[in-house]
Amino acid sequence: MTRKIRAAAAIALVGATALTLAGCSAGGSDPSQDGGKVTMTFWHNSTTGPGKAYWDDTVKAFEQKYPNVTIKVQAIQNEDLDGKLQTALNSGDGPDIFLQRGGGKMDAMIAAGQLMDISDSISDDAKASISKGTFAGYEKDGKTYAMPGAVLPEGIWYSKDLFAQAGIEGTPTTMDELNEDIAKLKAKDIDPVAVGAKDAWPAAHWYYNFALRECSEKTLNEAAKTLKFDDACWTKAGQQLEDFNETEPFNQGFLTTAAQQGAGSSAGLLANHKAAMELMGAWDPGVIASLTPDAKPLGDLGWFPFPAVEGGKGDPKSMMGGVDGNSCSAQAPKKACTDFLNFIVQKDNQEAYYKAFNAIPVNKDAQSVVSEPYLKTALAAYQEAPFVSQYLDTLYGQNVGNAMNTSVVDLLAGKGSAKDIVETTNQAAAKG
Repeated sequence: MTRKIRAAAAIALVGATALTLAGCSAGGSDPSQDGGKVTMTFWHNSTTGPGKAYWDDTVKAFEQKYPNVTIKVQAIQNEDLDGKLQTALNSGDGPDIFLQRGGGKMDAMIAAGQLMDISDSISDDAKASISKGTFAGYEKDGKTYAMPGAVLPEGIWYSKDLFAQAGIEGTPTTMDELNEDIAKLKAKDIDPVAVGAKDAWPAAHWYYNFALRECSEKTLNEAAKTLKFDDACWTKAGQQLEDFNETEPFNQGFLTTAAQQGAGSSAGLLANHKAAMELMGAWDPGVIASLTPDAKPLGDLGWFPFPAVEGGKGDPKSMMGGVDGNSCSAQAPKKACTDFLNFIVQKDNQEAYYKAFNAIPVNKDAQSVVSEPYLKTALAAYQEAPFVSQYLDTLYGQNVGNAMNTSVVDLLAGKGSAKDIVETTNQAAAKG
């Protein structure tokens, strides 16, 4: 759906392109290089509202500038995109341009020969307007495999009005303070925290953040290399989540609640003042806005970073976060594909992206248009963070990440423990 990346990689929002010309899909010459016609299909995960309209309009603008290129647009629900993409890539019929989440997922695609090295095709404008640190999240062995698109720091989004109703002043900075605020909200019959555990990954993000507080930067980075989760901090993070879950902080029926689809989703509960908080990345304001009664940004939305955990080895200012980006498949027509990647990060298109998605653009020159206090606060925290980790299911790859996510939901459902999270994750890593 960007960050000052010092460790691994980047994450989530746009799409992909399936080439319809047989010659190009077979990895032949690029007709667009000599003015020949090329047709591509663009997959993205903005299925409704301003986001969908943005991509339709941006593609039309690109086609006007490059009349020899046609892009067929297809929107795919976010929760379905990764699976469909991987299946298509593995079958040899993958899209040309697609969402790149980075981390272990990107490494697997590189190893399978599924990604194009775009290093020599990045425009001077893109290099000047996007930080080297941001590009670093999409680099491996000196090559660049994706174009960053948006900054996505994670934190807790909240309703200022519901906080006020509960008599909460300010925002919590420690877990003890967060637990106190949750108790105040429950006393007013307000669901404190919305979580879409039906989709697994939103619930797992609570574990990720406890791990970020309990584990050192070195431990998180080492695990990305070894896929071994033997440090005691991994179990301690699960115990922190177990203790937190026992306070019953989540919305009623959270185990069957979706993350981003409809008014009853976790984002929808916050959008309609049915819950006070949601832990999520910086794509959330746009999703929330699409689910308010008037389909406009939530007027009382606020943001604060994940609270500090006493005794943890992680820096309390470190963050979970990622970068939305796009890759070209190895078989894509290089000029047409990379022209599109360069086009979508130009200043005017990035400003339009911000307006459509209510999210932070990756282009530094376009960030001046960001006006919402909650986005400014999130961006400032991101820029000051000593370490920003990619979301763990992305960082550690699809198989390990899925195992971790599922075991976290099991814990929250009372079917597993902190020890089970670590054992399940290690077992998935051992299988490769």
